[in-house]
Amino acid sequence: MKKRIKFVVEKTDSGFSAFAEDSPIFTTGKNISELQKNIIEALELSSDADNRKINTSSFELVFDLKQFFKYYRVINSKYLAERIGMNPSLFSQYIQGKKKPSSSQTSRILAGIHEIGKELSSLNLSN
Repeated sequence: MKKRIKFVVEKTDSGFSAFAEDSPIFTTGKNISELQKNIIEALELSSDADNRKINTSSFELVFDLKQFFKYYRVINSKYLAERIGMNPSLFSQYIQGKKKPSSSQTSRILAGIHEIGKELSSLNLSN
C-alpha cells in the first residue's frame, strides 16, 4: 500500500491553498471540502496516482498551528493550553509562529484538540 501524501494547508484571503510536501502538486479551494475535491482531481492528473483509486484516504491535510487557529478561530487557545497543562504564553508563541513546538508538544496539542472534538461530538442539547 502506498503511503498517504501530505498536503500542507494554508488559509488565504479567498479560501485555502494546499501543496504536497514531496510532489509538485498544489491546488486551492474556497473551503476545506472544495480543497479536498480539488486535491483528488490534482492527484488523479499527476503521475503519483499510479492507476490507483484516489479518495480522501489517499492524502492527509496538515495545518501548522498558526494556520490551524486561523481557520478554527472558534477554539479558544488559552482554554486549550490550560486544559492540556501547557503555559498559555508559550502556546501563544507557537500559534503566532514565534516558536516551533517539538513533536511531543505537537502531539500533546493534537491530543487535546481531539479530546475536545470527541466531547463535542458526543453532546446532545435539550430544546
